[in-house]
Amino acid sequence: MTVPAAAEAGMLNPVSLFLHADIVVQLIMVGLAVASVWSWAVIIDKAFRFTALNNQADTFEKALSSGRSLEDVAAEAGPQPNHALPRMLVTALADWRETRARGVLTEQQGNLLISRIDRSLDSIIAREGQRVENGLGVLSVVATASPFIGLFGTVWGIMNAFGSIQHAGNTNLATVAGPISEALFATAMGLAAAIPAYIGYNKFSIDAGKFAGRLESFADDLQAAVARRLGVPSAPPPPPPPPSEFSLRRAD
Repeated sequence: MTVPAAAEAGMLNPVSLFLHADIVVQLIMVGLAVASVWSWAVIIDKAFRFTALNNQADTFEKALSSGRSLEDVAAEAGPQPNHALPRMLVTALADWRETRARGVLTEQQGNLLISRIDRSLDSIIAREGQRVENGLGVLSVVATASPFIGLFGTVWGIMNAFGSIQHAGNTNLATVAGPISEALFATAMGLAAAIPAYIGYNKFSIDAGKFAGRLESFADDLQAAVARRLGVPSAPPPPPPPPSEFSLRRAD
């Protein structure tokens, strides 16, 4: 038995599939639709944010490479910059000025200053990393859970299809086509929510890693610049190694 053209068109109409679905399947469809809209909102927000962050970083790095002094670039950025790169520069120079105001620094004091700046920059990088990764958890959950939620709707719809067969007492296509279409539509909605979320999560995770690497690289350059001003190594010298077993025996 063939399905009439009008019925076939109804099977392909998302609104019709939703209206004729079981209440459980309808709730699943609504949940998947909300998850999809939420994930797309995060994707659009992250796309604009990463574009703005990278553009601002490019502008800042061009200012540094133009030959201007670090103090001039920091003054142009203001006392509390929004972007992490100028904020790192302002923080490092503030620590530098505060320490230099106490007088001439010894080598030990210079090493302590570099360690202090390093901790301050690491703190900024950690906070910025958390900020740029905010929202990626939503994409991860949607990408992971949506296919299984859609599959649950499919299983529930197929159970309804078998119930319709038992109630009607026949197995013709007209009896089971509607419930099966509704069941498969739940799976399609689950995949439609999961695939963009999965792609967005991986793409923005890579972008966040690259941006964190950019901050780490600038922190190393900034620490080296301060060390050159002090005339000390860019990192405190490592402690001497413990005496070996051989040297202990010789000492005896």
